[in-house]
Amino acid sequence: MKNKKILIADDDLNIIASLKYMLSEENFDIIAMTTPEAVLENLKRESVDLVLIDMNFQQDTTSGSEGLQLVEAIQRFDENLPIIVMTGWATIDIAVDAMRAGAKDFIQKPWNNERMLSAINTQLKLASIDKKLNRLNQENKMLRSQTFPVNTGIIAHSPAMKTLLSSLEELAKSDMSILLTGDNGTGKSMLASYVHQRSSRSENSFVPVNMGAIPESLFESEMFGHLKGAFTDAKENRIGRFEMAEQGTLFLDELANISMAQQAKLLRVLEEKKFEVVGSSKSLTADVRIISATNCDLAKAISEQQFRQDLFYRLNTIQFRVPSLHERIEDIEPLANYFLQSFSRKYNIVAPELSPEALDKLQQYTWPGNIRELSHLMEKLLFTCKKTTIGARDLLLEDIYQSAGDVEENNSDNLATNSSLSLDEIEKLSLINRLKYHRGNATETAKSLGLSRSGFYRRMSKYGLD
Repeated sequence: MKNKKILIADDDLNIIASLKYMLSEENFDIIAMTTPEAVLENLKRESVDLVLIDMNFQQDTTSGSEGLQLVEAIQRFDENLPIIVMTGWATIDIAVDAMRAGAKDFIQKPWNNERMLSAINTQLKLASIDKKLNRLNQENKMLRSQTFPVNTGIIAHSPAMKTLLSSLEELAKSDMSILLTGDNGTGKSMLASYVHQRSSRSENSFVPVNMGAIPESLFESEMFGHLKGAFTDAKENRIGRFEMAEQGTLFLDELANISMAQQAKLLRVLEEKKFEVVGSSKSLTADVRIISATNCDLAKAISEQQFRQDLFYRLNTIQFRVPSLHERIEDIEPLANYFLQSFSRKYNIVAPELSPEALDKLQQYTWPGNIRELSHLMEKLLFTCKKTTIGARDLLLEDIYQSAGDVEENNSDNLATNSSLSLDEIEKLSLINRLKYHRGNATETAKSLGLSRSGFYRRMSKYGLD
């Protein structure tokens, strides 16, 4: 763990020397300034953990007005930075004014070393707690605004999944970047979380972000955060995804759906391990493990100059393809039963059993929506099947076979004239067909439908296809 950094401001060089000696012995990193102007200039360039300032400088040695002005200026610059003030001209009024201005503690000169260290350690601890609470609050806001698939708890009876999990288990303890490829709905986000939970970073945050759903104009704000007033709608400080994932794992989903300009910004952070919050010139350290995922053929995207080769190499320390559900036939029955029981508990409804004929039909189906499609089907059956046993015909997969298998790009009118399908089912099957036509390329599919990337992903999420 890196040492905490303290900025000292006092016009008396003997005071600075004494504080430097004492605090360095306690493994603090010290920066010293002799004027308020130098303090503010330094804070623009460098991050510190605490400021320890004198209340009186050369221009005014008794009133404390210079110190109060400096406290207020630091507060405007960073309202979360802990400030401890000190003076040899201590009065109750000065102490009260300093605390009102934003100081966290007040120490009289000459100080008691034990009291000084206690005050510093207390404020550093409180600042750390506040930072964690703020990060958790913003993470919770982010999680409430996103929809995630039901957690299957990793069911792996098939040889393909057993091999994949074994490899991920071995690599979890490392810090290397992992790239997960495969079709939509195969559980890449769940596997990324699985790696995080088994890593040395598991006590810190796992932060998922759908890269395709971030508008280009908000990319830096979403990823790196922004300060209050940095732009018109920046009404409060915001923590970015990199800072949320500090010492944890950042999961970049739908990686291929970011522009070349965004790719360049992402590459810089990965190369330099540093980033700047929007509205600040100070660099923050990016200590995160990166796991990314895509259903796109990145080699093809690179050859078509739609994806940066240097970024690909940064993210692709090791690559795994997640098998589609139709390649995991042994997992279909336990997954289906898991979903039935999970939704049974959620809705407090007795779950029907799957008949052998129904299981056989499930195992024969191609599952274009993969695990998410199976999850949604089991949830629907819990309400639509009024019997104790689910039969093959209850699955209603015949219509899906007909629609998804036979309808091509040029005869989508068949969907509209099929009287057995609802409007939502027509839209869902149209999305599936168009994705198939474009070989899973989300960018091309969205473009062909006349949708923005974010609009396309909202529809994909609505039908569990994201």
